[in-house]
Amino acid sequence: MDEKIYFVWGGVFTNTHFQELLPDAEECYGPFHSLAQAEQTWSEKTRRMVDVAAHRMFVLTVDRPHGH
Repeated sequence: MDEKIYFVWGGVFTNTHFQELLPDAEECYGPFHSLAQAEQTWSEKTRRMVDVAAHRMFVLTVDRPHGH
């Protein structure tokens, strides 16, 4: 099993500097147990909002807690 877990996080930001989300615009998906699963979700969520310049999604990698 992978030593990492993955989340897809983002949403619609206040501008294209992607530092602050609009209120109630945050999206989070996961956890995913493989990078491929996370990237597939990232791709699907990004494509559906392609016309919104301030929408951005990121794949976040987290170390799996030991013993789990």
